[in-house]
Amino acid sequence: MRILVTGANGYLGQGIVRSLLELGHTVVAADFGTTHVDERAEKVDCDLFAVEDPFAFFGKPDVLLHLAWRDGFVHNSDAHIEDLPKHYHFIKKMAESGIAQIAVMGSMHEIGFYEGSIDEHTPCNPMSLYGIGKNALRETTALLCKQHGVVFQWLRGYYIVGNSEYGNSIFSKITAAAHAGKKEFPFTTGQNQYDFVDYPVFCDQVAAAVSQKSIDGIINIGSGKPEKLADRVERFIKENGYDIALKYGAFPDRPYDSKAVWGNGDKIQRIMRETSHA
Repeated sequence: MRILVTGANGYLGQGIVRSLLELGHTVVAADFGTTHVDERAEKVDCDLFAVEDPFAFFGKPDVLLHLAWRDGFVHNSDAHIEDLPKHYHFIKKMAESGIAQIAVMGSMHEIGFYEGSIDEHTPCNPMSLYGIGKNALRETTALLCKQHGVVFQWLRGYYIVGNSEYGNSIFSKITAAAHAGKKEFPFTTGQNQYDFVDYPVFCDQVAAAVSQKSIDGIINIGSGKPEKLADRVERFIKENGYDIALKYGAFPDRPYDSKAVWGNGDKIQRIMRETSHA
């Protein structure tokens, strides 16, 4: 298939583009700049929201995979609300143009404070501007896809583990600190349990999800099981051979972070089984 990936130059985009290419798709990679994108992709440097007819401009793709999002790790940035109309109008133009399938990257932060396993029926009560923005885009995209007969997929991402120092996750920050020669890393109590998924697995799951149409709606991208933050971070330090120790209790736990939360993995596991048999 011909798949348009927006935000392709970002931390997630780079790996997802590679995974899609490995599955044999033609990838149109769009971003303000595409310097870090795999050379096998068709690169398009542009301001996505300024394109009048994006469906034609990007060569009539079969699938839109919309990853583009500003300030994803700054949970109360005004950008999450200010940019929302731009995302809506871009997706609306694509839906009206006759694209067959629209997939958008979501976040477990749409849910808000919750304990237990999250599935597509779990109610959303977001507690940050990031969660509110993503949740609003999910609802509007679902509506647009229904109106125009487009396959709708909402890829709800969980906690990604990767050793790139350029991301904004706890793992990226520890990597950057270790590379800078720091011996101690300020940390919370680390007792909360989350759904952790390794970066390459995350990218492969997203690529597999958009490579098929039969399983749609909200799809959790994650491991499907909870693990204590302290345990996963200690394991990450060991896996990468970093000479750095966690300073527990330096930061308080955020009030809107759940004590134990993870995604129901039934849908993505079915997709991955079907992909491996294909």
